[in-house]
Amino acid sequence: MPDAPIIALIPAYKPLPVLVDLAPQLREHEMEVVIVDDGSGEEYRNIFDSSSFHATVLQHSENMGKGKAIKTGLRYISEHYPKDAVVVTVDADGQHRIEDVLRVCKAALHDKGCLILGSREFGKGVPARSRFGNIMTRLVFKLATGVSVRDTQTGLRAFSAELIPFMLNIAGDRYEYEMNVLLESSRHGIPISEVDIGTIYIDNNSSSHFNAIKDSYRIYKNIFKFLLAHSTGFFADIIKFAASSLSGFIIDYTAYLLLAFMTKGWGPISSVAFSNITARAISASANYYLNRKYVFRSNESVAKTATQYFTLAGLILIGNTFLLEFLVNYLHINKYAAKIITEFMFFALSWIAQRFIIFRKKETVKAKRS
Repeated sequence: MPDAPIIALIPAYKPLPVLVDLAPQLREHEMEVVIVDDGSGEEYRNIFDSSSFHATVLQHSENMGKGKAIKTGLRYISEHYPKDAVVVTVDADGQHRIEDVLRVCKAALHDKGCLILGSREFGKGVPARSRFGNIMTRLVFKLATGVSVRDTQTGLRAFSAELIPFMLNIAGDRYEYEMNVLLESSRHGIPISEVDIGTIYIDNNSSSHFNAIKDSYRIYKNIFKFLLAHSTGFFADIIKFAASSLSGFIIDYTAYLLLAFMTKGWGPISSVAFSNITARAISASANYYLNRKYVFRSNESVAKTATQYFTLAGLILIGNTFLLEFLVNYLHINKYAAKIITEFMFFALSWIAQRFIIFRKKETVKAKRS
């Protein structure tokens, strides 16, 4: 296939036996294969030993994260292959078809200054948590960078080996590394292109080691830090506020879902009210911290701003709860959809109150000498 070497880099942690078949399949298409065992342990030694007949296998003595495994592989590739090589990262779980790997490699060979993403369709058959997670990260990424990416979570990516020094300097050792690559690529003007690939989830993606709480926190924290570092001015305050609100919404909605499920035997009225109030208390505390410290950077006392903020939050909560109850129990709107409607309606009110009352910036007046 290639005019230049193509190296398939596979980070693997406690892989399925399918990894043994993946390496020879890639070799059949004239690819070199580098596998990084990210501290899987002796139980998986036979899988890596079998794979070593068709690939170079590197090893971490302990689990260090997907980002760290990718960086280990990239260092090896930079030391053993020419700069005109193309690198393609491939997941170890067999969810990338060989023909799709070839397609992203072909695109990378055609445009070596570009980061090529193998992007999936998130329709029927995709696990709900994956579909929801991609929607959220796609929205937040667009907000932070202005760049539209359909599949921010794809592990199938191809790029020229010339970009390896850039990739190695990007922060992150675990799943957040892949999002950081997208953020930094957009900031440094590296084009991001997407190639349509098949959507495959084996056994409802049960082999994934993605931790929905810890890894999501790392991802959104880094997006928010990126937004703070690269936005300025009044409009930036609006963007940052939106990002903070979206972070709070994710916390709020996740807590609401869990509490509504746990209290489903209470009856619709008490379950909705309790779930909404408790979820809002949790998310409001996180949102206050983000807004005071990062969005508006207020120097007012914590006691003053916290009192005003939670008074506002209480008033909004009352209105939010009454509206939610009305939508669910009188208009008979699905309680999960009704929650989203109420959040949009109170967003503008919250922004105005916080920007111009609670965290308002004091005007500095200079006295003129007569």
